[in-house]
Amino acid sequence: MLADTVLVVMWLGLMCYALFAGADFGAGLWDLVAGGSRRGRPQRALIEHAIGPVWEANHVWLIFVLVMLWSAFPEVFAAVMSTLYLPLTLTALGIIARGAAFAFRKASTELWQQRLFGGCFATSSVITPFFLGAVAGGVASGRVPSGLAAGSTVTSWINPTSMLGGVLAVVTCAHLAAVYLCADAARGGGPEMVRAFRLRALVSGLVAGGVALVGIAVLDADAPRLFHGLTHRALPLVVLSAVAGVAGLLLLLRSLWGWARAAAALAVALILWAWGVAQYPLVLEPDLTVARAAAPPSVLAAVLIVFLAGALLLIPSLGWLYTLFQHPKTGAAAGAEEAR
Repeated sequence: MLADTVLVVMWLGLMCYALFAGADFGAGLWDLVAGGSRRGRPQRALIEHAIGPVWEANHVWLIFVLVMLWSAFPEVFAAVMSTLYLPLTLTALGIIARGAAFAFRKASTELWQQRLFGGCFATSSVITPFFLGAVAGGVASGRVPSGLAAGSTVTSWINPTSMLGGVLAVVTCAHLAAVYLCADAARGGGPEMVRAFRLRALVSGLVAGGVALVGIAVLDADAPRLFHGLTHRALPLVVLSAVAGVAGLLLLLRSLWGWARAAAALAVALILWAWGVAQYPLVLEPDLTVARAAAPPSVLAAVLIVFLAGALLLIPSLGWLYTLFQHPKTGAAAGAEEAR
């Protein structure tokens, strides 16, 4: 019971990272395709002001998940880190390069410097979620066995399911970012910017749906156990995720930005939980279950106590941060007004 509770808490942290940091990564992709320095300036200003106050704070969820995994499921942590160290190292480098480039671009005065750091920021924003998706695909497809470096350091993340996971992570992040930015643009970016981000949200949503449909065949051939779980035990969550995704597109067409945000976030959250339900009670194939991988009950209890104490500080603080910078005078709209 304690192990399952800790696992649920950890999965909630993973969900928060996907929804918040995922949108930040996706914003970097839209920064990349915003256009030239003059034409793309208003969109880049909107993106900078939207993610500027929170982009670094969002990584607290990744740290939280890693610490929980290390403390509560040390055997799983050791297996994942030792087998998938290549994509995880590339992920860390991407996060570092992205943060440094984002900060340096804002401090740069020369156009060539802004373009250099902007390109680094945007490129890192694309490759980082790709590698994270590849890691998820390697674990989900059963290519990370229990034990230190027991799996292949190459085929564990270079395989059809991992490539599917990487591509799906990139397009999902792009969709979340575009949907979130529609509301920011509506508050102060002007009708032209609203139309631009709505079009991107619609296109990226359709692309994400297409990738998911193609993924059915990929999982059936490459990860049959995961495919079986998704099409049986987790099927209701998969269906609800698809319904939420379609509903989000319809809400975008009706300019209901708040509801569209909620629907897009729900679609992503549900598919993430569907993966967990499909794989449960296994954490690593072929036979490492949650109960076997868990730390002793005393450790699990201590982890939950520390989590509750930390949550009392962290969650209200993040809630206040997000609320404060959604205000029209302090949020993303201000940046768009300055850029015009």
